[in-house]
Amino acid sequence: MPEVSENREGLEKTTLAVGGMSCAACVRRVEKALAGLEGVEEAAVNFATEKAQIIFDPKRVDLAKFRQAIEEAGYQFRGIDRAELRDREREEREKELKLLKKKFIFSLAAGILIMILSMPHYIPWLQDFPHRPLFFIVFLLTTPVQFWAGKQFIDGAWKGLQHGSADMNTLIAVGTLSAYLYSAVATFFPDIFTRSGLQAEIYFDSAAMIIALILLGRLLEARAKGQTSEAIRKLMGLTPKTARVVREGTETDIPVEEVRRGDRVLVRPGEKIPVDGRILEGQSAVDESMLTGESLPVDKKPGDEVIGATLNKSGSFLFEATRIGEETALAQIIRLVEQAQGSKAPIQRLADRVAGIFVPVVMTIAVSTFLVWYFWGPPPTLTMAMLNFVAVMIIACPCALGLATPTAIMVGTGKGAENGILIKGGESLESIHSLTTIVFDKTGTLTKGELTVTDIQPATGMSPDALLTLAAALERGSEHPLGEAIVRRAREQGLPLEAVEDFDALPGQGVKARYQGKEVFLGNWRLMAAEGIPLGEFKTLGDSLAQQGKTLMYLARERKILGVFALADTLKEHAAEAVAALKAMDLEVVMLTGDNRQTAEAIGRQLQLDRVIAEVLPQDKTEQVRALQAQGKKVAMVGDGINDAPALAQADVGIAIGSGTDVAMEASDITLIRDDLRVIVTAIKLSRRTIKTITQNLFWAFFYNVLGIPIAAGTLYPFCGILLNPILASAAMAFSSVSVVSNSLRLRRFKA
Repeated sequence: MPEVSENREGLEKTTLAVGGMSCAACVRRVEKALAGLEGVEEAAVNFATEKAQIIFDPKRVDLAKFRQAIEEAGYQFRGIDRAELRDREREEREKELKLLKKKFIFSLAAGILIMILSMPHYIPWLQDFPHRPLFFIVFLLTTPVQFWAGKQFIDGAWKGLQHGSADMNTLIAVGTLSAYLYSAVATFFPDIFTRSGLQAEIYFDSAAMIIALILLGRLLEARAKGQTSEAIRKLMGLTPKTARVVREGTETDIPVEEVRRGDRVLVRPGEKIPVDGRILEGQSAVDESMLTGESLPVDKKPGDEVIGATLNKSGSFLFEATRIGEETALAQIIRLVEQAQGSKAPIQRLADRVAGIFVPVVMTIAVSTFLVWYFWGPPPTLTMAMLNFVAVMIIACPCALGLATPTAIMVGTGKGAENGILIKGGESLESIHSLTTIVFDKTGTLTKGELTVTDIQPATGMSPDALLTLAAALERGSEHPLGEAIVRRAREQGLPLEAVEDFDALPGQGVKARYQGKEVFLGNWRLMAAEGIPLGEFKTLGDSLAQQGKTLMYLARERKILGVFALADTLKEHAAEAVAALKAMDLEVVMLTGDNRQTAEAIGRQLQLDRVIAEVLPQDKTEQVRALQAQGKKVAMVGDGINDAPALAQADVGIAIGSGTDVAMEASDITLIRDDLRVIVTAIKLSRRTIKTITQNLFWAFFYNVLGIPIAAGTLYPFCGILLNPILASAAMAFSSVSVVSNSLRLRRFKA
């Protein structure tokens, strides 16, 4: 991944790795620190990936200031996100996971023993044992749990205190230290309690088991978070390690990193294609399912493109390397998926705002709980006040809020990549599910874009070959599908491709040039009307051909029609099935095309479209999308050409066909790697499932705290005599985060 990628209006975008975050409140703090820097346009921090995506003005802010802002906020600046950093981070996470596992096992074993020794009156063989020596033993067992296993919480709370802030670590540290210190006083200075007529009780078991259960939650959470990024690991694992290059007539196996652009690479049956390229010799069938989701192998012959990391199934072939390293399709896919997984959906902003004020509010509630129970609660008031204070502090940790959205987005975008759907980010993913209208470009999107000349009707006195020769001369250098079809037909018939002068392409109309000193026009009826050329006898013929869904090209010389060409573009294989599925999802399906109305409506009837907007010039497509949006519709635009890029950018969601141009893919929110319109249906269904999962996660995260905090504060005690034990509160807090991540992981079962 490049260190910094260019963005809009002279701004740049970069992704930084941030360490030390423990909950949604931390995310909010890092975002505020970065967004507060002069020159930062936007900062989005993802708790699940521990990444910060920043859009900034490089003339006003730099990497040193980012580092300073993150470190002053109390967190670790790990550098710009790139391959070597990710490898190092992976190693560090594995070490942290092992340490976390050791701490949990120690805490759990010590906690169980502490609980047994803390309740001697329930254990027959301890009932006659003096209690005070037991208290000292329990103190010795709890101390390493509190200050070694729980050190990360105390360190985090201390850093927060130094920066005048509070987070999840503060809640856990204050809660467990309260129980530990209260019990230590009861152990070493019991007279303080007995003088007041109270019994010196110890709650070391609460401190130890709270830490053990929270560490268990962290351990399960870390493992589950690792599973959410499984799609990235799968993609990275596709890259072959070596390539067989042919240099100076000699075959050599070299590391794939050493392949140079222009190298000739040999691939045998059963081998992976190492980099992107173009076949020079041989033919084969290539399995591209790992990138496109297409189950059937694709036949390849000389001149065809091949994609790195795909599998050669049958014959051997020699190809020229055209894209290497970070330029390959696989590298770009990995980068897009990483950016999407590190992005933030708008729905998460509410959770982040709540988390920003949540911890101070919880601490206020906890202190209020302590005071109410101490002054107005039943005896022993100090014990009851302390236990309820700890329960409120522990149950309110906002981990689940921080994980609710990013984990679902990570799984959803990863699942999309497995099905040949590249989603730019959380905002795009969230926008898809609320769409009401899908707008399709026609040529190359709904249709194959490979037009064939079906009819040639010359004027009286002119032969079909002469008419085709003149038309092919005008279109010889054209890249437009209509022009290419005419040139292809002339070549098939062995006709010469002659030269013209003063060639000029007229967007949305056709072309004009000088041929043998005379001005010649080739284009649609709009061009003829603009030039004042009457269609004459060809008007009726043209209308008849157009009603058959054919595209018409009129050829005129010196203001006189010489003939008409009819061209047909066939529908893509699954276009009708995709349109029917979209309509079944209560979506309005519209076609937007520059073709004449009759041709467009013939296609519309074939596909049973809701609406056809025809005769639209390329520059007016954006206005048509804007007009639909003005009617209150949420619009997706599906296209593949350069002239579709502005409309893709204007739409609420731009969907580019992967077989199209890089410009269209850059302007789009979603890229379909496979040229199959049914994938759009899959993308919408996946988005709806993901947003439903996020909504469930946020509901349960909020509901859990709204319900849990009052119970922990003891509001049910006057009515039902129910109090929440701090140990149960810690178990509930730990498993709330795990449940949110587990719910997100259910998306892995999504099937196209």
